[in-house]
Amino acid sequence: MTVNGWLQIALYCVLLILLTKPLGGYMTRVFAGERTFLSPILRPLERGLYGVSGVKENEEQHWVTYAIAMLAFSFAGFVVLYALQRLQAVLPFNPQHLDAVSPDLAFNTSVSFVTNTNWQSYTPETTMSYLVEMAGLTVHNFVSAATGIALAIALIRGFSRRSAKSVGNFWVDMTRTTLYVLLPICIVVGLVLVWQGVPQNLGDYTQVTTLEGAKQLIAQGPVASQEVIKMLGTNGGGFFNANSSHPFENPTALTDLIEMLLIFSIGAALTNVFGRMVGDQRQGWAIFAVMGLLFLAGTTTVYWAEAAGNPLFAHLPLNHLAGNMEGKEVRFGIANSSLFTTITTDASCGAINNTHDSLTPLGGMVPLVNMMLGEIIFGGVGSGLYGMLLFVVVAMFVAGLMVGRTPEYLGKKLEAKEVKMAMLAILVMPMCMLGFTALAVVINPGTSALANAGPHGFTEALYAYVSATANNGSAFAGLSANVPFWNSTLGLAMFIGRFLVIVPMLAIAGSLAAKKIVPTSAGTFPTDGGLFVGLVVGVILITGGLTFLPSLALGPIVEHLSMLSGTTY
Repeated sequence: MTVNGWLQIALYCVLLILLTKPLGGYMTRVFAGERTFLSPILRPLERGLYGVSGVKENEEQHWVTYAIAMLAFSFAGFVVLYALQRLQAVLPFNPQHLDAVSPDLAFNTSVSFVTNTNWQSYTPETTMSYLVEMAGLTVHNFVSAATGIALAIALIRGFSRRSAKSVGNFWVDMTRTTLYVLLPICIVVGLVLVWQGVPQNLGDYTQVTTLEGAKQLIAQGPVASQEVIKMLGTNGGGFFNANSSHPFENPTALTDLIEMLLIFSIGAALTNVFGRMVGDQRQGWAIFAVMGLLFLAGTTTVYWAEAAGNPLFAHLPLNHLAGNMEGKEVRFGIANSSLFTTITTDASCGAINNTHDSLTPLGGMVPLVNMMLGEIIFGGVGSGLYGMLLFVVVAMFVAGLMVGRTPEYLGKKLEAKEVKMAMLAILVMPMCMLGFTALAVVINPGTSALANAGPHGFTEALYAYVSATANNGSAFAGLSANVPFWNSTLGLAMFIGRFLVIVPMLAIAGSLAAKKIVPTSAGTFPTDGGLFVGLVVGVILITGGLTFLPSLALGPIVEHLSMLSGTTY
């Protein structure tokens, strides 16, 4: 670890904090329907979209109606994306004449992009046409992100409203998110990426002759437009198989910093939106502090593990200065690779600027833990905040048990229904992660796709289902997942991790919105200070530890101990 490395990490943290409040204030005005500096341009377009689609923007929805609208929209998106892939060979904008995508891969990819996971069992530049990339994948990068943000706003309304029967209008929330938040940022930052050298074209791939005389085909296409939304919307699916370690996706140190800021920017800003909408910004900063502490703990662990490297190489000259550079780009180094690794798995992004399969055992354990906790550390756009608020509900229930009174949060009594729904949403994820992993490591269709034996091979399988269920999309590179068994089971895991969490969460939103706000008293647990932050962090770590420690012991922990004794996998 170096001073320069820590300075780069500190710079990122400072910039993120500086972005949080102004972006949060802007987003609050957007979702309140107030005028913004973009209203003169976008408000007529917004009205026109409502007129064409028949949406009445002043009509709000009960939580059940809100959920049905979200599910119907997601299903329609799945069908359209599946059809685009299956018909790819006869559709335009396919200069490489790529064949139709196989049924199992088309299913996996459609579920993946609809659920904001962007798991890619395929090599993008040799599988998907420009039309599928633009009209299919990039569009879903926008709308799946907008859906997640809309759902978070619905839950915030549950905490902020009193005696209400509605939690907002899904179509309005999603439209405003796309028009006023995602599109403007993507247009501006997309142009910056083009300036830095990221391609944005519809031309044929370029064939060149190398210095050795060999022929090489260099892929290009509409890269910048997908790159910016994959980061801002915490989608993660890249135009190239090498993702953000490819020089066409992430060519410079500046683009690396910009892309990392994009990943966390909306998730961090939503904590400020939460504070503003409930009438006390300190509540938002308390949530931000919980996320920040867990983020710094993860970053420190990965940086330490990667800087220490493998002790088997300690005798090599200058190894103590190099650390573990396997799978990392020299232009980013260990500090930025460690930072990117933590950020992308704290959020449901899955983009990578280094190979996670090449991390040291403990360095690779941190991304696993980040996803196992539900990616609540800033998290995916929207999903990070509502996932964290589910843990807050459980933490306040624990606090109520400790002081012997009915738990409450922000003046809302947390009763049996809310606690049961929160626990259901939290527990469905480990059930899916561990259940599918157990199946995959005992049957031949699962084990035949693993490239490594021993604990590292187990971690490959575990990482895949954890990533899919958490809607992350990153992977350990040793897994050959483009086969029917893995495509099907990973697709089911992505579906469960998205929708079986959303529905209980919306039930909580609807229940809380209908409740009155009770005044604070001497027995009210303060939720804007260090005690609250410590309680929530403790509940998250204890819940995650009790649930996942056995599986971690079978994978990265055993592998680390083996590495110390001189055995590698």
